[in-house]
Amino acid sequence: MNKKKFFQIPGLIVFAAIVFLVPIFVPGPYILHVLILTLINIILASSLRLINLTGQLSLAHSGMLTLGAYTCTLLVMKAGFSTWGALIVGAIFAAIVAILLGIPFTKLKGIYFSIITILTNEIITLVAQQWRGMTNGSNGIYNIPRPDPIVIPHILSITFESRTNFYYMVLIIAIISLGVMYAIEHSRVGMAMQGIKQSESLSESIGINATWYKVLGFALGCFFSGLTGGFYSQYISAIDPTTFGFIFAIYTVIYMVVGGQNRFIGPIIGAFILTLLPEVLRPLKEFQPYFFAAVLIVIIFFLPQGLVGLPDWWKKTKKRFTGNKKDAYA
Repeated sequence: MNKKKFFQIPGLIVFAAIVFLVPIFVPGPYILHVLILTLINIILASSLRLINLTGQLSLAHSGMLTLGAYTCTLLVMKAGFSTWGALIVGAIFAAIVAILLGIPFTKLKGIYFSIITILTNEIITLVAQQWRGMTNGSNGIYNIPRPDPIVIPHILSITFESRTNFYYMVLIIAIISLGVMYAIEHSRVGMAMQGIKQSESLSESIGINATWYKVLGFALGCFFSGLTGGFYSQYISAIDPTTFGFIFAIYTVIYMVVGGQNRFIGPIIGAFILTLLPEVLRPLKEFQPYFFAAVLIVIIFFLPQGLVGLPDWWKKTKKRFTGNKKDAYA
C-alpha cells in the first residue's frame, strides 16, 4: 500500500466518525436542516462538475431537480410506487430526458450549450405549471409521503419522522453518489471526458466519440440531480414548479467554481462553505446574492483554481516574500 495513502486512512476514519456523530452534538433541528441542505448542495455541485468534465457548462440542474421531484412524487401519490422505487425511477427519468436533449444539444459548444440548458429549465417549469391535471399547476403538491420505513424484523425499524433520520439518509445518498462520481472520473470514461475538454479534435482523431461522451456526462450529471430532487420532495413534503428557480442553478455553478472545478474535492468545499456561511451571516441574508457575486469575482481574479488552490497560492506568496528577503540579505 502507498505510504502516503496509508497515513491518510486514519484521518478519513476520524472524519467519517465525526460526520456520523454530528446529530448527537447538533443543538437544534434547524442546524440539522441546514446540514441536510449542505449535503444536497454538495451532491448537486459535484454532479455539475461531472458534466463539466467534458467542457460543458450546464445550467439545466434546477430543471432536472424539478423533473426528478415531480416524477418521484407523482409515482408515489398517483401510481402507488414505493418511495424508494420512485426515487430511483425519478433519477432515471431525468437521465433519459437528458439523453434525448443531449443528443442534439451537445453539438453546441460554449455559451450556446449553456443558453439552451437555460431554456430547458424554463420549459420544464412551464410544463409543470400548465399541466394542472397532473401537477396541480402553480399551487404545487403538498402532503407528499415520507420515505417508507426500513424494517428488518426483530432487528431494525427506521421511520423518517425526524430530521436525524433524514440526515443519515441524505448522508448515505451523498457518500454513494460521490463514490460513483469519483469512480467514473478516475475510469477510462472519465479520462476520455477530460481529454475531450482539453482538445475535442485531438480526442476524436484517436477514435473517441466526443458526442457520445458528452451525452453520457450530461445524462450522469442529470441522474444525480434528479435523485436529489426526489429526495428533496420527500424531505420537505411539498413541491411546486418554482421551488428550484434559475437562481438555484446559478448558485450551483458558483459552488463549483468557488470551490475549484479542476479538483474532485473543489465543489464539495465550495458547497460546504457557501451553504453554511450565509447562515452564520444570517442578519445579512438579504444581501446573499451580492455576497456570492463578490466571492465569485474575487475567486476568478485572484484565485482562479478556486479554494482548493489556496494552499499552493499561499506557498508561492510566502516563497516570493521570503525569497526577496534572502536576496536583500545577500
